Amino acid sequence: MVRGIYLFTVPFWLATSASGLGSSNNLLHLGPQGVNFWQLENKAKNNAATYGSNSRLMSQTPLMAAQQDGSIETQKEKLKKKYPAHRFTQPLDHFDKTVKDTWEQRYWIDDRFYKPGGPVFVLDGGETAGEDRIPYLDHGILTLLSNATGGLSVVLEHRYYGESLPVSNFSTDALRWLNNAQALQDSARFMSKVKFPGIDADLTAPGTPWIYYGGSYAGARAAHMRVLYPDLVFGAIASSAVTHAAIDYSDYFEVIRRTNNQTCVGHIESAIKAIDRILDIPFMSKPLKTLFGLAELQHDDDFASVLTYPLGAVQATNWDTNVSETTWSRFCEAISAGGAASHIGGVRIPAEVINYAKWVREEIVPLCPENSSVEECFGTYDDSKYQDISDLSSWRAWSFQVCTEWGYFMPAPGDPEQRSLLSRRITLDYTAKGCKQFFPPGAHYSIPLWPNVTSVNSLGDYGIAKDRLAFIDGDRDPWIAATPHSWHAPEREDTVTRPFKIIPSGVHHWDENSLTDNNLEPVFIGEIHSAEVNFVREWLRTRFGE
Repeated sequence: MVRGIYLFTVPFWLATSASGLGSSNNLLHLGPQGVNFWQLENKAKNNAATYGSNSRLMSQTPLMAAQQDGSIETQKEKLKKKYPAHRFTQPLDHFDKTVKDTWEQRYWIDDRFYKPGGPVFVLDGGETAGEDRIPYLDHGILTLLSNATGGLSVVLEHRYYGESLPVSNFSTDALRWLNNAQALQDSARFMSKVKFPGIDADLTAPGTPWIYYGGSYAGARAAHMRVLYPDLVFGAIASSAVTHAAIDYSDYFEVIRRTNNQTCVGHIESAIKAIDRILDIPFMSKPLKTLFGLAELQHDDDFASVLTYPLGAVQATNWDTNVSETTWSRFCEAISAGGAASHIGGVRIPAEVINYAKWVREEIVPLCPENSSVEECFGTYDDSKYQDISDLSSWRAWSFQVCTEWGYFMPAPGDPEQRSLLSRRITLDYTAKGCKQFFPPGAHYSIPLWPNVTSVNSLGDYGIAKDRLAFIDGDRDPWIAATPHSWHAPEREDTVTRPFKIIPSGVHHWDENSLTDNNLEPVFIGEIHSAEVNFVREWLRTRFGE
């Protein structure tokens, strides 16, 4: 198989998805294989950008816009010019006053709709660069809420992400200030002390009502902010909020199995069963890997984890086809294409395995550059690949949070009788082994043996609740099992004071993005947006005694 730059179809991870992060970020919870995906995708993205407008890849990317002079400028770059970044000074450590270091936290504002006396809406940037959230200032949830209430919109970047970097490297010691408590206090201090440029009024909390919005990890933070800082946070909308931290989150793939096209799901289950059965035959490992274009991959668990790649694409689907990706539907079409079974060394290879192998050869293996071996690209047993402390990438920051507090490792189900989309070779130990590989003990800090998920769950877990705290979830979101809408969670009512809403057929915080013309949105998205505007208006009416 000849490897090279991926220029055949648009990978879902290249276009900025309104539903959140690309597949590699979703699959960081697979451990080092997720990091391999992240690194390969970013290399391919940079190479595609180098090819410019002449590459088929670039011309098909939906968020690329050609200027009149013929140059290429991404929508993201245009929005960065429209909404310049501002900075707010924060202490490195809010709780140890002997630590005197400070750093600059980035934020962005939109005052188009602001009227004196109006509220402030702050969107938590979460586990990515804050500039990735700027579209929601321009035509997203912030626009909708501020337009309806005369509010000011803010995007606040999270410590250790984007350019909000408190440290010069990401060693284990330098990352020790990256935790939920410090980050929550960042937000609280910002809300109580910020002076917005160009606005004479004092808009700090609690004098001005602040409403906190977040999606996914940031959604959990929105809920935590409302509960821990009720005097500062007047209200919060927690979308796809993962308020339940878990060491084993095999439920991620269980949601995909339960809620997606059952024909496709059946073919994946059948293929994975056959693959595990074939790998159990000692002499068949190498021939099977060869079929997938991965002959050089030494370890069977690494091979099995490569096969999870398309499953991460589910989370990146969106109701807006301009920002959604098509990898999941294309993969389902490919694995369900039918055809005849074959034989290798007298062992029967079902058609769905052959189809799976063809998809991997054509869409995953080409991510591996020609000057690298398959083992270098997809192997996970070389610790040195993951220990560059000068790499200030989001994968390293989020992996640290995963390894210390949040967990969410994604193995195959522990019950061998439970149906699975993953090979049984993907164990909990395999998905968690990256923690020791990424973060060797420092002089001042060592990561725990397992994440301290109690530090998160003690803040409310599935049952977290407060007046003027809304939960919004999609019933097909792979993260729903970690939210208050989980089948593990207690039932609760949906009220104006405590909204508890489901987006039918929705995936990951689908309420966060909108269209410039809201009338063109699907009915079910228009309904959730209207509901959010209505309950926020009602909250504000109670604040002002109307």
